[in-house]
Amino acid sequence: MGIFFLNLHLEKMEFKPVIYQLFPRLFVNFNEHCVPNGTIKQNGSGKMNDISSKLLDGIKELGVTHVWYTGIIEHAHVTDYSEFGIKSNNPHIVKGNAGSPYAITDYYDIDPDIAENVPQRMKEFEELVTRTHEAGLKVIIDFVPNHVAREYHSDVKPRGIRDFGADDDVNYFFNPNNDFYYITRQLFSPSIDLGEGDDRYVEFPSKASGNDCFTAFPGGNDWYETVKLNYGVDYGDGSRHFDPIPPVWFKMLHILRYWAAKGIDGFRCDMVFMVPLEFWEWAIPKVKKSYPDLIFIAEIYDVNLYRDFIFRGGFDYLYDKVNLYDTLRGIECSNFSAAQLTDCWQTVEGIGDKMLNFLENHDEQRFASDFFARDASLVIPSLVVTAMIGGGAVMIYQGQELGERGADAEGFSGQDGRTTIFDYWSMPTVRRWVNNGKCNLEKLTQKEKDLRKKYAKILTLCNSEPAIRNGRFFDLMYVNYQNDTLDPHRQFVFLRGEADNYLVIAVNFSDRPVNLHVNIPAHAFDLLELVQGEVDSTELLSGKKLKRTVGPETPFVTEVPPHDAAIWKVQKKKKRNKSKSTISDKKD
Repeated sequence: MGIFFLNLHLEKMEFKPVIYQLFPRLFVNFNEHCVPNGTIKQNGSGKMNDISSKLLDGIKELGVTHVWYTGIIEHAHVTDYSEFGIKSNNPHIVKGNAGSPYAITDYYDIDPDIAENVPQRMKEFEELVTRTHEAGLKVIIDFVPNHVAREYHSDVKPRGIRDFGADDDVNYFFNPNNDFYYITRQLFSPSIDLGEGDDRYVEFPSKASGNDCFTAFPGGNDWYETVKLNYGVDYGDGSRHFDPIPPVWFKMLHILRYWAAKGIDGFRCDMVFMVPLEFWEWAIPKVKKSYPDLIFIAEIYDVNLYRDFIFRGGFDYLYDKVNLYDTLRGIECSNFSAAQLTDCWQTVEGIGDKMLNFLENHDEQRFASDFFARDASLVIPSLVVTAMIGGGAVMIYQGQELGERGADAEGFSGQDGRTTIFDYWSMPTVRRWVNNGKCNLEKLTQKEKDLRKKYAKILTLCNSEPAIRNGRFFDLMYVNYQNDTLDPHRQFVFLRGEADNYLVIAVNFSDRPVNLHVNIPAHAFDLLELVQGEVDSTELLSGKKLKRTVGPETPFVTEVPPHDAAIWKVQKKKKRNKSKSTISDKKD
């Protein structure tokens, strides 16, 4: 492993995925007067039809290439849709009135909350996919393989498909032919209120809960609203039963193909490490045989499993939460040293282009919340590192670009710095940007306008600059630790280089401006084929242009404001007898 250099990409990409996570129920809910624990009648719900072409154009302006529509598939909720032939859910095993989008009740259906015309809900989704594609964006939806809602029942399943658990023998904790795990001869008795009389939720025998809780007595923090699916692993003795193929595997493969046929472009796969790697190794190639351009994104939280899920499992991108995200959060909140970012790229050396980096998603606290940075304007150094340290995907969460703080106590989701996924609610910053469909800056504060502009600039560079999209990475920290102008605990500097130009990137996590004299070693000039001497350079965030002299003995000088970044593009001088294709070949 090199100490300072990383060739981040495994194969040349046409573009770097820039993903915008959007929860329709929340994103296009225009209600300004939501009440905690409100019903859909009180608080409303966003509809797919309100995700207009104009709105999608506004998202694309940020440099976005993909939209991840969260909460699309039907999940448990308190709202009664029985008049439309949709089975009602017992409210005692639903988290919040709107329910978790990860407690799936029908893998073959669209959630009725987000449909303007409930009987036409699938048609509305298909039209949303078409609108998104017409806007030049790709569509990602969730695939939730590990668990289902406790009252799973498909009202619209294709002919010949059996519901999960319909053929189970409930007398066994584990049976390779069962879809669920059973706590035999035990009544489901979680530490929550299950109601009384005819309203009471009764489950006998109890099924195991989704977070590998193999007891009839899950607690309030367990995933008590879900049931663990059986992929052939006996958690009693650890044995694995994959021959013959378990029924759940075939059911899940059919579900993947069903949604792929709707014209989507990718799946964000929930909690992939809770499902046997062998399933992914079996299923993903089968789906990609018919849909070769479909991407699979893995939610995963163990760096020791990264390479297996890429090289064996077949995933295109993995969450890099416990590596890069946790480090950036530590720098912002816990006095971590910025020098630890060197460990981050070294951890994923050789697979950096398979990482999906982020600062926010529905599980994490908002960057601008009181639980994180408190101030959205401090985000620039973290955002630049997230977007530019690797050649893989980068993701932002709805309203992040406006400084959404997640400051409300919405109901089931208390005041925790997150935007609820369990309640009917709306987000004030997003609501003002959507502006009843106008999708403009009219109601935004100047601070919100400025922040959105910065996000657009940084995210657009991800694909407009080949050095970020496909270039090589070179860590400069090892030659700058004893640099009097640079504090390695609060600044981080690196290069991204490709055939025609390279970028000198410096981020400043401190609350004071710095004037950095960045050392670039001779090895970097040799490896990235940089040209020494006088060069033209442009600072891409400000547009400032300078002629400067560069070389191993001449530090690269740049000012960086507090909590900000500088991204200098340096044009290479063409060398005689050195073709562009030769340089590109060496890079790959």
